Amino acid sequence: MKAKKLVSSLLVSSALLAGCSFSSGGSSSNSDDQISIEIFQGKVEFNDQFEKLAKEYEKEHPDVNIKITSVGGGSDYSGSLKTKFASGDEPEIFSIAGPTEAANYEKYLADLSDTKAAELALDGTLDPVTKNGEVHGLPFNQEGYGFIYNKDIFKKAGINPDDILSYEDLKKAVETLNSQKDKLGIDAVFAFPAKEKWVPGNHLSNVYLASEFDQKVLTAFNADKVSFTKGKEFQRMIDLQNKYSVKPTLSLDYSQQVEQYFSLQKVAIIQQGNWIYPSVQQMDPEFAKEGMGIMPIPVEGSEGKLPVGIPNYWAVNKDSSKEVIQASKDFIDWIYTSDAGKKAVLEDFKFIPAYKGFDTDKISDPLSREIYQYASDNKKTGWVFLGYPGTWGDYLGGNVQKYLSGEMTWSELEKDSKSKWEDMRQ
Repeated sequence: MKAKKLVSSLLVSSALLAGCSFSSGGSSSNSDDQISIEIFQGKVEFNDQFEKLAKEYEKEHPDVNIKITSVGGGSDYSGSLKTKFASGDEPEIFSIAGPTEAANYEKYLADLSDTKAAELALDGTLDPVTKNGEVHGLPFNQEGYGFIYNKDIFKKAGINPDDILSYEDLKKAVETLNSQKDKLGIDAVFAFPAKEKWVPGNHLSNVYLASEFDQKVLTAFNADKVSFTKGKEFQRMIDLQNKYSVKPTLSLDYSQQVEQYFSLQKVAIIQQGNWIYPSVQQMDPEFAKEGMGIMPIPVEGSEGKLPVGIPNYWAVNKDSSKEVIQASKDFIDWIYTSDAGKKAVLEDFKFIPAYKGFDTDKISDPLSREIYQYASDNKKTGWVFLGYPGTWGDYLGGNVQKYLSGEMTWSELEKDSKSKWEDMRQ
């Protein structure tokens, strides 16, 4: 839901996602013999579970104090991280999203090649954050996204999600659902959160731009221009979601989409990924466990495939002392190699592992199991949006908002977005 993120003095409202951040050590002051590690990250949906794991690590390592700040869910992680570094209040561990952010923070990134986690990372996952033989990030996990649907609503409407491969298939299903809204007890077919620029600007655009870059994030990262060869497909998918969504879409945010509408079963479909599971589970455990499925967003030429990728990487600040750098590496290694860490990754974080050595039969939530199966069967497409120049995804998302409000035609959107890509590459 996307690219690396992890932090300190900001508090995130639990209404935005799944909890607020606080010091796992209980105090920002440490005794002289303790090593203090501040983690600044952007995946707020597993913040509480991460706090719990950090406390467990502190019990085993009383000389280490870990403070976690999670920024996201409506707050700007990238902007907050930039402010942290500009103010000199630099975290010891932070998250970066793919090659674009790795380039932006290159002078701060310690080499993590000598970690156990780097040795165990799945093939190809380190490529986007490797430069001159140095590994500058370690994967959080794998994620996938598409259309998450309500199984019971589909069944009642007589729709088999396995039959939805093309745009025409989806449109027919959506029209059927819309015609039965009252009987099905839903407010609308979709909850399309157009207030969130990243939903159309990064995730949905990725579906239709990935083929331009051979499904490879580094190809996108090195591309001087974007062509929108599937621009019409992109447009009609935005139009479909917008037409059959809870209104007004331009004021609908992620929290409302996931918690107010989908978790309460007031809509049949949302465009999101497996990261929503903890939020849905908190709202309705039974529905989370039994009631959700995921299907690909139809793309001509890539039917039946889900976008699967590495959303974020852990980075270690090389401006820290050697002792703190090593302690930071040790903590990340512990997360992905110790029994306690691996158990938390699978069962508490609800992550799809990006490392060898995990019992993938224990992937705990049904969305992640489905996505892992898509990836295992090679029914996946790339996450190229992490290679977009700068904040181009947000810029494109802003143009989508202008399109939906009638301020911009689709032709103008493509022309302006192409020009912005080229400007940001210079």
